[in-house]
Amino acid sequence: MSLGLSHSLSRYKLKFSPDKVDTMIVQAISLLDELDKELNTYAMRVKEWYGWHFPEMGKILNDNLAYARVILKMGMRTSAAKADLAEILPEEIETAVKAAAEISMGTEITSEDLENIQALAEQVVDFTEYRSVLSSYLSARMTAIAPNLTALVGDLVGARLIAHAGSLMNLAKSPASTIQILGAEKALFRALKTKHDTPKYGLIYHASLIGQATGKNKGKIARMLATKAALGLRVDALADWSAEGEGKGDLVTEEEKSALGVENRLKVERRLAGLEGKPLRSKGVAIAPNGIPVAPGRWEVKEARKYNPDADGLAGDEPAAVRSVAKKSKKAPKGDAVKLIEEIKDDEGSDSEGSSAVEDEEMEDQPAPPVVDVPKAKAGEPANGISKASAAKPAMSRNADGDDQSETVSTVSADTPDSPPSPTQGEINWKSSILGDTKDAKKARKIERHERKLALSGEKSQKKALKLEKIERRMKRKERRQKRAEQLERREEGHETKDGDLAQQAGLSISRYRRKLERGEIKFSADGKPEAISKKEVKRARKEAEKAQKAEKGTNGDVGAGTKRKRDDEEAGAGAIEKSNKKKKRKSKE
Repeated sequence: MSLGLSHSLSRYKLKFSPDKVDTMIVQAISLLDELDKELNTYAMRVKEWYGWHFPEMGKILNDNLAYARVILKMGMRTSAAKADLAEILPEEIETAVKAAAEISMGTEITSEDLENIQALAEQVVDFTEYRSVLSSYLSARMTAIAPNLTALVGDLVGARLIAHAGSLMNLAKSPASTIQILGAEKALFRALKTKHDTPKYGLIYHASLIGQATGKNKGKIARMLATKAALGLRVDALADWSAEGEGKGDLVTEEEKSALGVENRLKVERRLAGLEGKPLRSKGVAIAPNGIPVAPGRWEVKEARKYNPDADGLAGDEPAAVRSVAKKSKKAPKGDAVKLIEEIKDDEGSDSEGSSAVEDEEMEDQPAPPVVDVPKAKAGEPANGISKASAAKPAMSRNADGDDQSETVSTVSADTPDSPPSPTQGEINWKSSILGDTKDAKKARKIERHERKLALSGEKSQKKALKLEKIERRMKRKERRQKRAEQLERREEGHETKDGDLAQQAGLSISRYRRKLERGEIKFSADGKPEAISKKEVKRARKEAEKAQKAEKGTNGDVGAGTKRKRDDEEAGAGAIEKSNKKKKRKSKE
C-alpha cells in the first residue's frame, strides 16, 4: 500500500513540474560534449578532403559552418564565378574566394567525389544547427532548474557540475570544498598519495570569473566562488519553487529566483576587482561579468605575405647609403658633455607663476652643475648614453613638504660591464638626512645622493667581480677534472694495449688472460714471454703440495700417532664387551 502510494506521488510530482527534472540537463550536456567532438572531426575531414581540390579556401575561411555552406553552394571551384555567396559570406571575403578559385593549384575531382564531399558538408551544417538548438535548450533548462548556479558560473559549467555529481540534489549536499575540486579527483588523490599540493580547482576553473583572475588570485576566487555556488545550489534544490518544493511558488519571477546568485556574483566581482586592482573585462570568457553570454568572433580574411621588392640585390649603380645618426655619434668629440640635472618648468597655471619666478631667480645665482664626460654610445642608442626612459623622467620634483626629490643620472653608460640596473624601491624611497630648503642644503643633498649612487654602483661592481671569480674557479675545477679523467682514460688504454699484446703471445683473450694472471696461472719465461699453465698441471702441483704436507706431519708426530692408536683399540674392545652383555640380557628376558 505504502509502496504504491509513494510511486503514485512521485509520478504526480513529475507530471506537475516536468521542467524541473535535472536528468534532462545531464543528458543534454553529455550530448553537447559529444557533438562538439564529432563536429570538430567532421569539419576537419571536410577541410582536408575538399582542400585537395581548392586548398586556398581553407586559408581564407576560418569558420567551419561557412566553409561547409560554401562547398554546398559553389560545388566545383570552376563554378565559383557564377555562384552567389552573398548570403553566406561578406562582400570582401566573397571576392577573395572567387579570386583564389581562378588561380587555384588544387587537383581536379569528379562529380562523384564532389557528391560525397557535399554529403559530409551537409552533416556538418546539420550538426552545427542542431548544436545551437541544443545549447539554447540547455540554457533554458538551467535557468529553470538552477537559476542561482547559472548566474554564478554560467549554464555550461553549472550543467557539467550537475552531470558530474549525478543530480542537483547530490550537488547541493556537497560542501564548498568538494564543489571547488569537483572534476579533479585524479589529481587530488595523486597529490595525497605523493604528499604534494592538492589542486585548487576542477570543473569550476572554466567559469568566467576565475578566467579573469590572474596568478595566485585564481585559487582565492575559486574558493570564494565555490562557497557562493554552494549557497545558491541549496536554494535551487530546496526552495519552494524547486523540484523538492512540490511546485509551490510558481508565481515567483525569474529575477526573484536568481536574486541570491546575482547578489553573490556582485560580491565575487568586487573581491576580484580588489585583488586585481583593475576593472573586469569580458574578453575570452563564455559569460561576461554582467551574466550575458559573449558572442563568438566572426571569421576574417588572412592576407598572404606579399613580395618585398626591397629585398632584391643591388644593380650596381645605386648611390652609397647615408650614414645613420647612431654611427655618427660614435665619432662625437670627447669634449661634448651632458648635464647631470635637467630642469623642467612647472605648468601649474596662473597661481604658481609668482613662485616659479622666484625659483628661477634663485636658480640663476646657483653655480653650474658639474660636467662629466660620457662614453661613446652603441649603434641604435642615444649619443649621450642616457636611455629614453630616464630622459623622459623629470629630473627634479617636489613633495608636499617642499623637500627636493631631484634625481641624478648615473655617470656610467649602459654598455659598460659595471652598468647599474634599474633602481630598487628602497633606493627610490631613500630620503636625505640633510633638511632645509636653502641653496646650500639643496646642493648638499644633490652631492650626497650622487655619492650614494656611486657607492652603490661600486658595491654592485664588487659583487659582480666576486661572482665572476667564483665562476672562473668553478671552470678551472671542471677543467682539472676533465684532464684527470683524460689521463685515467689514457692510462687504461695503455694497460689494455699491453695486456692485449701479452694475451696474444699467450694465445688467450684479454679477459681470460687477466683472470689467469690474477689466479697465478701465468708464468713468464726468461725472455718475458707469458705461458699459460693448464688445469692438469695446476692439479698435479696441488696434489704434490698436499703429499709434502702429509709427509712433514708424519715425521713430526709419530709418537703421538702410536698412543692414539692404542687408545682407539682399547675403546673398541670396551664397546664390544658392552654389546655382548646387552645381548645376554635380552635372551634371559625372553
